[in-house]
Amino acid sequence: MPQKNYHLHLKGVVGGYDFDSSYVDFILGKHKDEQVNVLIDSLGGSVSTALSIAAAFSNHGNVAVHYVGMNASAATIASLGAKQVTIDCNAMYLVHKCSAEFFKWDNLNADDLDALIAQCKQMKNDLDKLDGNIASMYAGRCKKSSEELLALMKVGGWLTAQEAKEWGFVDEITNSKEDAAPVLTDAVASAMADAGIPIPNIAVPDTANSFIAFLKNLFRNNSNSNTSNNSKPDNKMKITATHLCDALGIESIEAVDNKVTLTAEQAQSIDNALAERENTITTLKAEVETLKQKPADSTSTIVDDKTKGGEKNEAEEFADTVNEAIKLFNSI
Repeated sequence: MPQKNYHLHLKGVVGGYDFDSSYVDFILGKHKDEQVNVLIDSLGGSVSTALSIAAAFSNHGNVAVHYVGMNASAATIASLGAKQVTIDCNAMYLVHKCSAEFFKWDNLNADDLDALIAQCKQMKNDLDKLDGNIASMYAGRCKKSSEELLALMKVGGWLTAQEAKEWGFVDEITNSKEDAAPVLTDAVASAMADAGIPIPNIAVPDTANSFIAFLKNLFRNNSNSNTSNNSKPDNKMKITATHLCDALGIESIEAVDNKVTLTAEQAQSIDNALAERENTITTLKAEVETLKQKPADSTSTIVDDKTKGGEKNEAEEFADTVNEAIKLFNSI
């Protein structure tokens, strides 16, 4: 049964203010000769901190951990040194392979790429070793092989309280009114997405439905990316409307099912370009009227630019642009 009086409440990010190994050591030191009751409710965080806490629990020798809410990643490692582990019947439990932040944005030559590849290989080797060590720790508690636990970590899916007990991560399932069922709020869902943790299929508050439904759909799409997809693909093509693209400052426009979507900014750019061309035409017309009122130079030859294949003047180019724009807007 869960303990009503906890010596430690470890919540939030492992390694953060509420889940700190130094504070754990302090509390364990104050209760050397008695059972220390610990409540854990965390989505994970620092593996290093979790390993330190697990070792501290093991060295103390009489720590009872109780899980409530949604617990994942490093939060599941922290309890591996506990003497007893219980879980609320509504709680969730997740183990997965370790990950490390990696970001590189640069111009690289061949030597730089070789160095980056070597760095990635070293990072992979380190993660493989870490996964192996943690799988061995899980296996020790679950009384299963490391290979079985590595396979489970690779899947990285959520376990119910009953499944966590069947695997051997916990010793007992409790049902206490004091333990509230996990709530999947926008903040929790956002934290899961940032950490690459899949969204569990549990009830959510109405105010969070839209955002969480989006995240669930996102992870569902990612998980199905390697399976067959019978849905009809979008018919995409690129349109090169020279004058329109010039007005928007882009090389081409993508049409989906013969329709083009423009942003408000792009629509304003088109309007500005059309207004500028209209002002130019108005100015040219005024100049033509002025020239008509002036005496003309004598000439014996009349040249028809159209028959000579002359280039289009600005007014004609503008007319072409307008026609292209009209056709494009009609297709939207």
